[in-house]
Amino acid sequence: MGVPLFFGLLLLLGVWVYRDYGVSWDEANNHLNGLVGLKYVAQVLVPKLAAREALNRPWIPDIRQFPDSDHGAAFEMAVSVLGYLFTDGDSRSFYLLRHLSVFLMFVMGVWALYQLGKLRFQDWRLGLLEASLLVVSPRMFAEAFYNGKDIVYMSLFLLAIYTLARLLQRPTLMRALVHGVATAAAIDTRVQGLQLLIITFAMLALEARFTKQPVKLSGCVLIYLVATVVFVVMGWPYLWATSIPNLLTAIPKMGVYPWPMTNLYFGHLIPASRVPWHYTLVWIFITTPLPYSFAAAIGLGSWLKEAVRTRLSTLHTFSGRLDFLIVLWLLAPITFTIVFKSALYDGWRHLYFVYPALLLLAVRGLLSIGRVAKRYGQWRRLALGTLVLAGSEVVHTAVCMVQMHPHENAYFSFLPGSVAERLFERDYWGLSYRQGLEWVLANDPAPQVQISVPWYITYYNNSLILKPEQRARLLYSHRDSAHFRYFITAYRWHPQSYGDSVGHEVHAIRVGGVKILSVFKKN
Repeated sequence: MGVPLFFGLLLLLGVWVYRDYGVSWDEANNHLNGLVGLKYVAQVLVPKLAAREALNRPWIPDIRQFPDSDHGAAFEMAVSVLGYLFTDGDSRSFYLLRHLSVFLMFVMGVWALYQLGKLRFQDWRLGLLEASLLVVSPRMFAEAFYNGKDIVYMSLFLLAIYTLARLLQRPTLMRALVHGVATAAAIDTRVQGLQLLIITFAMLALEARFTKQPVKLSGCVLIYLVATVVFVVMGWPYLWATSIPNLLTAIPKMGVYPWPMTNLYFGHLIPASRVPWHYTLVWIFITTPLPYSFAAAIGLGSWLKEAVRTRLSTLHTFSGRLDFLIVLWLLAPITFTIVFKSALYDGWRHLYFVYPALLLLAVRGLLSIGRVAKRYGQWRRLALGTLVLAGSEVVHTAVCMVQMHPHENAYFSFLPGSVAERLFERDYWGLSYRQGLEWVLANDPAPQVQISVPWYITYYNNSLILKPEQRARLLYSHRDSAHFRYFITAYRWHPQSYGDSVGHEVHAIRVGGVKILSVFKKN
């Protein structure tokens, strides 16, 4: 009863709040990527459909000329089809549908984490705790409505890890096929999903070493490989339009994506290609609720202690190999980005897919604290006090999410607001521009309102989710012109104050003490 109730309430919550978020920096381009792929698929399979106006518009480029065509587009293509089928063609209708679709993918990921936690700890209640921790993660919850890259990839990666765990538990050809499909779905979303091949082969090698059934596993490997290749090609039109060798040209982007902009990190604007080795670790720590981070550290420490004490003899058990998989899942990608000096930006979103592994270790850490409370009387009060304090902080985080809504993406776990806005990026997704535009339209009765912003794309994207009558009143003016009436900024690449150069501040949005948006008005 508890599990259906949890997921039922989660779905109701999503349906209740999905209309509240703005349109992120990447969404319009991601949607275009889906249209480009859909157009090419239609040209190959159904030429008459491709000739229709909906797919034959001049602003939808050919897949061979689109610079982001090597980005996986399976999810965006599916959402584009849903848009054609279930919306009236207005941009607001489409982006609301897209936000709901991203959230449903997130719910699938929450379900996969529940199943994985239940499988590892052999207790549905602990599986439900895992799922709850993922939901009560402010940044993850907010991005579960608009981040069609990293959250969708995290969910599909999670699903693939779960199908791998089931394959390791009982190797069968059907489970190998299912895992191949799940792996392909992750790769067709982000090329980084190729990591799943390495992880799968490593774990199957361990399985063959400790279970003494190499013949049975060799059949599973063959089925898995064939299924992965077939479904990757089916879901990635870029490979249809060019050739398999082009996949090799996409792989280097796993480590060094050519993003030419900078990150605000510890108060300095640093090129994305030259972030220091601790960039990811710091961002994880300052944006993850503290109990999760500390419990995960305890869980990782307990695993290391057990591995050293037993000389890895725990690998002889299924639960021991599953623990190894979780540690590999968390540490290998982070280590890869540090060793190969990967280009990183927008916080640690490129590594969101390791977050569920951190939560699995966090629950292991909580169980370790519980065992200390039972075993050592002198530590019992301290251990129980720690668990109570951690639970209270989780409740506090949930309350903060309600207070911050719909700007949970600006959550910092412990930094004072004045420190966070001075040292780190704030609303790098540009979502708060929606609320800024809505405030101006609600407080200025003029038939047309002239607005300027630092970056046109944030204005344009967020105008797409406004009602048609609201969009009709907006008039964009370049900042260098003297004609704008309002200037809206989220302070990206400009953390310092604007002073009086663009007018006087008439409205601001603060979240957790962090100013994420200002509206200035000219006299």
